[in-house]
Amino acid sequence: MTDQLIETHDGGIATLTMNRPEARNALTGEMQAALGEAIPRLAADPSVRLVVLTGAGGAFCAGGDVKGFAAATSKAPSDGGGFNMEQRIHGLRTGMETVRWLHEMPKPTLAVIPGPAAGAGLSLALACDMRIASEDAKLTTAFSKVGLAGDYGGSYFLTHLVGGAKARELYFTADVITGAEALRLGIVNRAVPASDLAEAAADYARYLAGLPTTAIGYMKRNLNAAEHATLTEVLDAEAQNMVRTMMTEDHKAASAAFVAKVKPVFQGR
Repeated sequence: MTDQLIETHDGGIATLTMNRPEARNALTGEMQAALGEAIPRLAADPSVRLVVLTGAGGAFCAGGDVKGFAAATSKAPSDGGGFNMEQRIHGLRTGMETVRWLHEMPKPTLAVIPGPAAGAGLSLALACDMRIASEDAKLTTAFSKVGLAGDYGGSYFLTHLVGGAKARELYFTADVITGAEALRLGIVNRAVPASDLAEAAADYARYLAGLPTTAIGYMKRNLNAAEHATLTEVLDAEAQNMVRTMMTEDHKAASAAFVAKVKPVFQGR
């Protein structure tokens, strides 16, 4: 357990709050490990119907702890530092599994962005299915400003959201855009005034948690496949997943509600 990541549960909504407000929730090894433990666990928990990722203190996440990186790479090997490339690559790649879980878990994920989201922090938000931001939140890829190539899947997610040319521009220049501009570009799904964000995000989370969770999981499989598969492969996946969802309790309840002309209540089964 760590106080750098706060986990709360309410009505099927699991909220993970990155909690280093004094550093705009910059990622440390401790926080990355906590995310790496919590997200797969929540993905497998049948009582969880939505995972929300956000940050404390008016920020989302400022990305990697650059000061910590600098200190680690400046140490001499005799001081326990030094640079072992293969170990560093393995460690980083292991931590980056977090974004795969956010993207692929069989339930919706929502990033609530109250303020700065930069570098790997922005990548974490992009890995979620949906994003709601304050209109004046500042978003940036950031990496080129510190001479880095980028990690945590941001190049993949941003390219799929805005296309290759715009993704290159945002990566090369590290321009800062607001939540309102991110909405126009299709990077976030909703942008609201900062004073309204908490209420709007709570309403959005309750709505997403009330969807037919099992069907959403299969929809995610279809949509993720569509990003790289052939049409034939997607049609095969859709056929399989459509029949699977026909067997769910949510579909049966929704069919009965349709006949009765009442609104269905989904249980996520």
